[in-house]
Amino acid sequence: VQLQASGGGLVQAGDSLTLSCINSERTPDNMGWFRKAPGKEREFVAAIRWNSDTTITRDSVKGRFTISRDNAKNTAYLQMDRLKPEDTAIYFCSAGRTWPPRHYWGQGTQVTVSS
Repeated sequence: VQLQASGGGLVQAGDSLTLSCINSERTPDNMGWFRKAPGKEREFVAAIRWNSDTTITRDSVKGRFTISRDNAKNTAYLQMDRLKPEDTAIYFCSAGRTWPPRHYWGQGTQVTVSS
């Protein structure tokens, strides 16, 4: 399994971004997003079950971030709205059978939110 994350960039506070994560294999894995800000530990952001029936999101992004997936495209998405400077981090996608998934990791995509 290889995960390819994309969609990061430099935006202003209040803007939106959509991250994508393509899974090289069609497997019934859960998929998720984590992030690591400078000087901080990596933290969980959101996850979605392989059949999309369950999602979880960290409290600090609830109502602003939405995780979804399209199994026909082997792709998971993270829609990020009303971005804040504290959302600045490298965002990593993950996949696996655990909940949240931590077995496979993508290379990360940088999200920078200016105030």
